[in-house]
Amino acid sequence: MDKQATTKKEIQQNLLHWFDKNKRDLPWRKTKDPYKIWVSEIMLQQTRVDTVIAYYNRFIESFPTVEDLAAADEQDVLKHWQGLGYYSRARNLHKGAQMVREQFGGEFPKEPDKVKKIPGIGPYTAGAILSIAFNLPYPAVDGNVLRVFSRVFAIKEDIAQPQTVKLIQQKAAAYMPEGHEGNFTEALMELGALICIPVSPLCLTCPLFHQCEARLQGIQDELPVKRKKAKPRPMHMVFCIIGCGTEILIVQNPFGRLLKGMWGFPGQEGSTGKDEETVERILTELGIAASGVQKWGTARHIFTHMDWDMHIYRCEAESKQAVGQPHRWIGKEETDQYPFPKVYQKILSRIKW
Repeated sequence: MDKQATTKKEIQQNLLHWFDKNKRDLPWRKTKDPYKIWVSEIMLQQTRVDTVIAYYNRFIESFPTVEDLAAADEQDVLKHWQGLGYYSRARNLHKGAQMVREQFGGEFPKEPDKVKKIPGIGPYTAGAILSIAFNLPYPAVDGNVLRVFSRVFAIKEDIAQPQTVKLIQQKAAAYMPEGHEGNFTEALMELGALICIPVSPLCLTCPLFHQCEARLQGIQDELPVKRKKAKPRPMHMVFCIIGCGTEILIVQNPFGRLLKGMWGFPGQEGSTGKDEETVERILTELGIAASGVQKWGTARHIFTHMDWDMHIYRCEAESKQAVGQPHRWIGKEETDQYPFPKVYQKILSRIKW
């Protein structure tokens, strides 16, 4: 057996043995149900494992099968997602469940081309579900796996570049051990999360200590190479808390695709020093006559690409006029019935009813 084949076998065996002894006890690891693995993988995108566990358990309790999710009301799905952010994930998961029900008879497909047609599922998620649920040889290459392979093979190309991702996908596929594809996929993810971490990797406890080219070259802290992300764009935002008696006005989908389907407060981007003009414009577009406009406070919320500096005003509507967009007038006891993203929860939690 040549050196390359020996190294490949050592990597496979060492990684699988380490995973067997050190894997975390996570609820989605107790099942091979592709639906439940799918839910976990979508939730884990952009979200910490510790945060996901409680959301996953509640979600599966409410929607235990793909048929249950497909039959659910979107607002109910979004309510269960409230606080996780990136709400397009929940909408796509709901649409995807309906597609699995209608096009695949409720059975999750095993063919990559079919899987990738499901809303919200790209190459990584497809690979994760197919390998973990069905033990099929399709790699799941996320940030953790990109980091691990860039170090193990001393890959110095930018991992943000498509050609580098493709190279690592090919290597990951070539290294998947037959019959253990699912465990190998999870082991790579786990190694990146616990040992081969972004800063100061824990090389002394790594099962690939002797196989890692970056460590042997002393460049593990320099890899992976990745271009820096642009900073979120600062935005001056103005919001209105419009009351009428003991109720306040909430509107649906106030910012297009960003928070589609969610509920929040009327608002617009404004200019520093011109908040009053923005408030007047918001009220005019809503068709609401209001009085007693007062500055109520400020808050801040950072999205991936935007940094909202929020200026919040309170006023009283003369009556519950018809508003030219989906809306509700709600009392304090009704707030739990609507899905509010974190940006609006910051406002909602401070309202004095």
